[in-house]
Amino acid sequence: MTPADNDALRSQLFSFSTERIDADLADVDTWPTIDMVRAMNERDSAVPAAVAVAADRIADAVDGITARMRRGGRLIYVGAGTPGRLGILDASECPPTFGTDPELVVGVIAGGDRAVRTAVENSEDDTAAGADDLRALGLTERDAVVGLSASGRTPYVTAALEFARSVGALTVGVASNPGAVLSANADIGIEVVVGPEFVAGSTRLKAGTAQKLVLNMLSTLTMVKLGKTYGTVMVDLQATNAKLRARSERTVMEVTGVDAASASEVLGRAGGSVKLAIAMTLGGLDAPAARAALDRAGGNLRTALERG
Repeated sequence: MTPADNDALRSQLFSFSTERIDADLADVDTWPTIDMVRAMNERDSAVPAAVAVAADRIADAVDGITARMRRGGRLIYVGAGTPGRLGILDASECPPTFGTDPELVVGVIAGGDRAVRTAVENSEDDTAAGADDLRALGLTERDAVVGLSASGRTPYVTAALEFARSVGALTVGVASNPGAVLSANADIGIEVVVGPEFVAGSTRLKAGTAQKLVLNMLSTLTMVKLGKTYGTVMVDLQATNAKLRARSERTVMEVTGVDAASASEVLGRAGGSVKLAIAMTLGGLDAPAARAALDRAGGNLRTALERG
């Protein structure tokens, strides 16, 4: 990077709201701990309202991602540092929560797997890697790529979105500053402006919280629209431990009204599938017939039950 590039970056950083200093906290390091806690909590409480401002764009992204996934595409998160880690976290929670294939929702981070736990120097500035990492996934026009960057200008992420657009994938940018470069490089720009951080420039704080809330919506609401829930109930969860096996039984009981013994019995016949067990119970069907009904409904339990 040339001296001129450094000067331009320095000027740009000073214009970012997330880089500004909160004047009301100028002497926070001298405050009693309880006052620090209250001040930080007060600032954090403003994040949901900032997310609400971007509700329309988030809804557009959910609809776009859902449409791509219905065509057999994937949801791919791309980020550097904290945003990259948050994307990986969200992706990793989808299989146990919604019973999805681990390759359906994917998190990509600048610097690779090592960067999940350790900062990888200069990885966020590696534009070539931004494209290469998506190319390695065999990205196609059926996929949706969500770029995450608090500043909205992270080179690795913007390059990844540019590549994604070049192959026809849906592109979504999530930033914490207005007028983000990321938004200009995306089909849908989601800007959640959270203002100065409690520690100036530490965007793992309010910006990170905002990103987590947006990711919660993108993945969860997409899965709801894809029929991975019945109302708010997780009917595609994978019962991989005792807690989840108990939740599966309780879910069948709550949705169908049967007792514990009956729920356990039908889950056994359904091979542990909550969705199949509910379809069998409410539809009065055996396992093959209930499975066929779900297949005809594209896996949507409500649709399968309504069609009979």
